[in-house]
Amino acid sequence: MLLGALLTLLLLGGAAPAWAHAVLRGTDPADASVLTTAPDHLTLTFTESVALLDDSVRVFDPGNHRLRTGEPQHAPGRSDTVRVTLPAGQGRGTYTVAWRVVSADSHPVSGAFTYSVGAPTPAPPVAATQPENTAVGGLYDLARYAAYLGAALLIGGGVFRALAPGAARTPTAVGWTTLAAATAVLLLLRAPYERGTGLSTVLDPSGAARTLTTRPGIALVARLGLLAAAGVLVRRRAWGRRARAAGAALAFGLALTWAVAEHAAAGIQVPVAMAAALLHLLAAAVWLGGLVTLLCTSDVPVAAVTRFSRLALGCVTVLALTGVYQSWRGLGSLDALTGTGYGRLLLLKLAAVTLLLTAAAGARHLTGRLRTGAEAGAVRERLPAMAGGPEPHTNGTAAGGDPDPALSPRPDRRLLRRAVLVETALGALVLLISTVLAGTLPGRAAAEAAKTQPVAAPGLPTASVTDVPFDVGTPGGRGKVQVTLDPGRAGDTSVQAVVYGPDGGLATVPELRVSFTLPAQRIGPIDARVTDRGGYWAADRVTLPLPGTWTMKVTVRVSETDQVSEVRQVVLAR
Repeated sequence: MLLGALLTLLLLGGAAPAWAHAVLRGTDPADASVLTTAPDHLTLTFTESVALLDDSVRVFDPGNHRLRTGEPQHAPGRSDTVRVTLPAGQGRGTYTVAWRVVSADSHPVSGAFTYSVGAPTPAPPVAATQPENTAVGGLYDLARYAAYLGAALLIGGGVFRALAPGAARTPTAVGWTTLAAATAVLLLLRAPYERGTGLSTVLDPSGAARTLTTRPGIALVARLGLLAAAGVLVRRRAWGRRARAAGAALAFGLALTWAVAEHAAAGIQVPVAMAAALLHLLAAAVWLGGLVTLLCTSDVPVAAVTRFSRLALGCVTVLALTGVYQSWRGLGSLDALTGTGYGRLLLLKLAAVTLLLTAAAGARHLTGRLRTGAEAGAVRERLPAMAGGPEPHTNGTAAGGDPDPALSPRPDRRLLRRAVLVETALGALVLLISTVLAGTLPGRAAAEAAKTQPVAAPGLPTASVTDVPFDVGTPGGRGKVQVTLDPGRAGDTSVQAVVYGPDGGLATVPELRVSFTLPAQRIGPIDARVTDRGGYWAADRVTLPLPGTWTMKVTVRVSETDQVSEVRQVVLAR
């Protein structure tokens, strides 16, 4: 009954942590505004506190020359507001402002807007500069996943070894090594990840120095220090009471390095969210890491398996309760569950969690049968090798000395091992989906961003139409997306996308994403946030502030597991 109630709550709110990326709430001067006199400074206000970079705000005049502005600073007492002093002598025409900041949840966000002095003027072609290298973002996400996996193996493996002193040490050792390596990579990539630069800037001393003064950088350094202490425990064969207490403190500290620097540190109800994130991570680590250690241990006492089964049930309860809260915090409304990419990812995770709980329930049932058999004298004191080792002789007999199949544990042991394998694989899948969610704009933030979209201006020129073929490599997974920008020029535009199948007819897909990047000016990616309008996808207002050659990325998902991204160049007129 409890599990059913928790799943119902999960259906209403999902089961994932909340990521609250900053969204630009407003600017002064306002986007697309026309001023009679030149402003003395720029002010950008975000939905949450943001960290500043050396070039967080770049301003270009009507001739596309960068203005010499003051250093970007926070407004007095406002960590969510950025202010930049402008030089005197600004001429008439349209000015472009490109900005890039780091959200309180550690993710960089960027965008651009325009304002005019006297009267609007067409912006000239953009001068070529070094394009943004997206390889850093991919490597950073990969290291994030490796860090989560390493933490699970280290913490969960340590807990299982405390329950069963003879358990395998390999998972904890592998987890320690993986987490240490991933943390070092994250620390090196932090500066170029924030700046949007390439791998050539990884060893830039100025970037490294700045990283060590930021909250994410300090958390990563603290994590390395905690790992150095944890390495002493990992090498020990047996743990006494003091070693177990030290291990528990280190596990708490490691989980805290995520809670204070990432998702829970931004948005609403930060203290409650940090506590929920801490418990969520520890429960997931104990469950998943314990399962892997159980699979890698060749001789596990029945009593230890029983204790872990009870502990895993408690972890399920903690994960469900904290997941419901964090999902409500990230979604904001039930409409966002199906109306945003974040919500649809939550539904995908819910499906994986449901399968995971089913496998866990089966494993728990089989564990109970083994315990009952052991108490009846049907099995020896220790279980045989769960990882494929030789099975000892069993003494399950019926009256008269004949073997009693009902008391034989061998079928249960085989089924238990399979159930644990499935449970472990599904746990890794849930962890992967959680990592993908880290880069997805939450529903609450998406709703906030929609409120700040500017109104399109009337009287716009001819539309731009681009055909984007795609092929996911599966039967029926081919077609094309026809993307229309109306008007096909810089400024406010609408986006319509129609999906055609392999037969040339209209096709329906579960998800479509369109984003725009201007590499020459390091602007973007700007997510068009297209939504399904029943037969086609559209966004009414998207601001592409500068003319030039934009990179349009179209991502088509044709099933729950199959998707493909294609890139095309789109030239926007003045």
